[in-house]
Amino acid sequence: MALLDWRSPEHFDHSGDKPCVICTKPTPLRSDRGKPCHKVCAEEWIDAHPRKDDER
Repeated sequence: MALLDWRSPEHFDHSGDKPCVICTKPTPLRSDRGKPCHKVCAEEWIDAHPRKDDER
């Protein structure tokens, strides 16, 4: 299972919750690309969509 480290402050948006791009429930968390996303949702998505060797 993928375990992401989202302890850094850029993963928390103090401006408020927005719908998670995966489950649509509100979250103050942001992905590395700035998209609203729960950490658990991102980890589950990574597990369900493994990268191919040529995508790494």
